[in-house]
Amino acid sequence: MSELVSISQKPITSDSNESLDKIITKMLKDNISRIVLTQGNSPVGIITEKDIGLFLLTDDTERNLADIPASQIMNNFTSVNESMSVEKCVELMLEQNIGSLGVSSSQNELVGIITKTDIAKYYSQNYVGKHTVGDIMTISYIAANSDDYLKDVVQKMVEEKISRIFLKNKENDPEGILTFRDLFHVALEKGNTDAVLDNADDAISVVFTRKGFLSDSGFGATTMAKDVMTKSFETIDFEEELTVACKVMAQNKINGLGVKINGKLGGVLSKTDTLKAIYVDNHSK
Repeated sequence: MSELVSISQKPITSDSNESLDKIITKMLKDNISRIVLTQGNSPVGIITEKDIGLFLLTDDTERNLADIPASQIMNNFTSVNESMSVEKCVELMLEQNIGSLGVSSSQNELVGIITKTDIAKYYSQNYVGKHTVGDIMTISYIAANSDDYLKDVVQKMVEEKISRIFLKNKENDPEGILTFRDLFHVALEKGNTDAVLDNADDAISVVFTRKGFLSDSGFGATTMAKDVMTKSFETIDFEEELTVACKVMAQNKINGLGVKINGKLGGVLSKTDTLKAIYVDNHSK
């Protein structure tokens, strides 16, 4: 068994014509961030949590999620031969700005999929003592107010092209985080109904057609960010070993960590940062 196959996972697949609500339900049920889409037994694309998140954030149609096929928003699926080194895979993922690669056998059969989570696990086992979190963290983070309406926070996520945003209370202290996963729950709850109730004004109740997260008349304008945010998030000290951070991200199946500097949130660390650390280490020799 090659090293690449040994760290890869069995791909989760669905038919490319599967509806978006069923794809989201499957992701939440299995706690996964991507699904390989197939026609027959052949992979034809991939759909990720980020793909769905960006779609939900910008979709202003009146279609229910059950009416939207996964094939509409899927992306190309890139595969590599099982003999490729993990470091070469990292380079390819950074070049193509993708979060996963299919792993094919010499007979060109799909035998696995390697993701940033697998890379994080690989780093934690093979790069001990190379870096601290502070070496590669981003010393800033995007935040919004937890009392803001969901549509305003989501608009900020779209503008900044981020998949997670920290939320602060009135005292400017971080009290939660909003991710695509949180938005999926909202989409399943409210995105498959023909109409939702606008209770923004206690004296007026208006029923209107669903128009997505960003619409001024959609549920994003009546739902506050704090009502759907995750009220806790994982953090790590900037002086900690990067390998420890990789273990925390892999074990918790999360894409990033808040980084504390002198006890306060001062930045973020993502799995992509880990890929960049591997790339730098292998191109500085």
